[in-house]
Amino acid sequence: MKKQKLYLRIGTDYYKIIDKPLLDGNTIKTIVKWSKGEIITDEGKDYLNEIEKYDGFTLLPSHTNYQPIYNGFYNKYLKIEHEFIQGEFTQTELFLKHIFGDQYELGLDYLTILWKKPTQILPILSLVSSERNTGKTTFLNFLKLIFQDNLTVNTNEEFRGRFNSDWTSKLLVCIDEVYLEKREDSERLKHLSTASSFKSESKGVDKVEIPFFGKFILCSNNEDSFINIDQNEIRYWVRKIKPFQKENPNLLKTLKSELPAFMYLLNKREIKSTKQTRMWFSPNQIKTKALQKLFKNNQDLILTEIKECLMDDFYKFNVDVLEYTASDLVEKLRFNNVRVTPNKVSTVIKKHLKIESINSSYTKYHLSKNIHDDGFSTDKTLLKGRFYKFEKDIIETI
Repeated sequence: MKKQKLYLRIGTDYYKIIDKPLLDGNTIKTIVKWSKGEIITDEGKDYLNEIEKYDGFTLLPSHTNYQPIYNGFYNKYLKIEHEFIQGEFTQTELFLKHIFGDQYELGLDYLTILWKKPTQILPILSLVSSERNTGKTTFLNFLKLIFQDNLTVNTNEEFRGRFNSDWTSKLLVCIDEVYLEKREDSERLKHLSTASSFKSESKGVDKVEIPFFGKFILCSNNEDSFINIDQNEIRYWVRKIKPFQKENPNLLKTLKSELPAFMYLLNKREIKSTKQTRMWFSPNQIKTKALQKLFKNNQDLILTEIKECLMDDFYKFNVDVLEYTASDLVEKLRFNNVRVTPNKVSTVIKKHLKIESINSSYTKYHLSKNIHDDGFSTDKTLLKGRFYKFEKDIIETI
């Protein structure tokens, strides 16, 4: 009996297609490298001639015109199977209106673009709520029903991790219970949300540059500071999700039963909003109160960190006045794992502390090693530049 579908030869290497079991009882189709010798042991030497051969891998996402093989290359994007049956999807509509609220039509456009234009760049959709029973995780499971094994749910650590081959070929990369507080986390996410290629890395295998078309969906119970973003950031679509008035333990089962009717709509529906930016939607279209709250709390966080740095130095150097440039404070904040630009520091100081910079000579305090013992002593250097003058009595009251 032939088993061409179990094994592949890609270039000069052999692979096996397996159904990898997951914790939730489902499986995910995975292609893993396999030894030629083990294939011979299991199937016999003659079986090698029956294995389908391809020149290499390619990655071509499509849900409406899927091609498993393209010009002798094996497509690693997984085929999606659905029934399309015209009918009612009442509970699905109510659920999506619960998630997208007054942006329901934009939400449908978002899903339609995912289905019909999978390579189109889209905003980072973020669902937040400090309350329970909101449907955030159910929404991810609903998307899993639609996009199947082309969606993966990661942890914060998996997103930060070095080895990324398990998600770099996916259409949707979802992070549940997200908390990416470090500046490098948000910078990486910003880059990936608009990147057209990315270096995929597996354990024991060299990095390979591949096309990247992944869209990120974040879910968090931390409404105020689940990620570190700037005031001018336009990549995020943040929606606060309210709790259900009445819990429905069979909601996902109902959504699954209505899926053929909803997929019929998604497959036939035209995108109503016109493309306005490279992420399709304009910043005004996806602007929400939840996004503004996130901006404010991120800015408050920087202000708090600046104040703590200043108060530490007032007592450390036993002075009532400190003079620092924005770059000096950036360096101090970096020691506290707060990544911020001099421009952002200047903005926070002027807006919240109401202090304007001075262009003149200033005194910078620092600790110097005392050559006579193992301790440190306070030293100061006279410098020239644009600096800010901080007074202890004022900073203490903020």
